[in-house]
Amino acid sequence: MHIAKSIGNISAISYIYHTAAWGKTDQPDFMNQVVKVASNIEPEGVLQGILAIEKKLGRERIEKWAARTIDIDILFYDLMIINHHNLIIPHPFLQERAFALAPLAELAPNLEHPILKQTISTLLANLASDLAVRKLAN
Repeated sequence: MHIAKSIGNISAISYIYHTAAWGKTDQPDFMNQVVKVASNIEPEGVLQGILAIEKKLGRERIEKWAARTIDIDILFYDLMIINHHNLIIPHPFLQERAFALAPLAELAPNLEHPILKQTISTLLANLASDLAVRKLAN
């Protein structure tokens, strides 16, 4: 609801996926979902909107990869490649994270990563990860 109100029109929503924590593993499990958004806002503006939503929903940035109420990432912005100090698109860890690739593959399996030149479904199939990703019932 917050994304649709402040960033853009949501055109697709994946199922929710459940995984064990990644990065810092001594915390509660993750719930992940991907939404496809059409926006007129430039990437930096989208980032600022996301940060405002996270803050509104109680996110506090205390420790990297620590437990949090919400974490919204920009995985792609069209096929742009952005490498700024506070914004990297495509998301720099996407190809290492089954919990992001699985819901993204649900919405855009044939989307080609503009740097790696592989589709999302290929990245997911080739991912060497022992972190189980489980799609939850709708």
